[in-house]
Amino acid sequence: MREQKNKLRNIMRERRELLKPEERALKSEIICKNVFSIIRPGQTVMGFASKDIEVDTKPLLKMLLENNNPLVVPIIVKEDVSLRLSYVKDLADLVPSTFGVPEPIGNEIPVPDGAVDIVILPMLAFDKKGGRLGYGSGYYDRFLEKYPDVIKIALAFACQEADEVPLEDNDVPMDFVITENGVAFKKD
Repeated sequence: MREQKNKLRNIMRERRELLKPEERALKSEIICKNVFSIIRPGQTVMGFASKDIEVDTKPLLKMLLENNNPLVVPIIVKEDVSLRLSYVKDLADLVPSTFGVPEPIGNEIPVPDGAVDIVILPMLAFDKKGGRLGYGSGYYDRFLEKYPDVIKIALAFACQEADEVPLEDNDVPMDFVITENGVAFKKD
């Protein structure tokens, strides 16, 4: 299964890399608007600060702050393969940290357990059944196991759709998958 997942990861990375920067920026903007239509006022949203050639989440994070939705971002804890959460009040507080992921290092505001309503996740591949293929370390899957009732929304470019994502027992399916074309998957 690991080999199958890694092969799919490589295929999807290549697909994503074929997007021109201006195309990626335009599609990211559309994806962020599509996601924002799902979020209700006052919901606490755990977003992610994108890196490299992921869907650019800056527009979404800005919209959340402007609309006074409490914004939370994960901080990667490599020692125990977990995520620690911090509120973010200003995107300027995010600096590249573990794996190059922007995090509020030095500006952490702790988040109490159970405070998050929605989790927005990065991914490399998705399928029409809500399957999500991440980067392979399992940080988000471990986190989501502890909070099964949060709404799980994964962001991707439409070119990252796979016929089927190979899933193991510990892989957590999504409630929504959002692309530039709209809602690619919604849990019944």
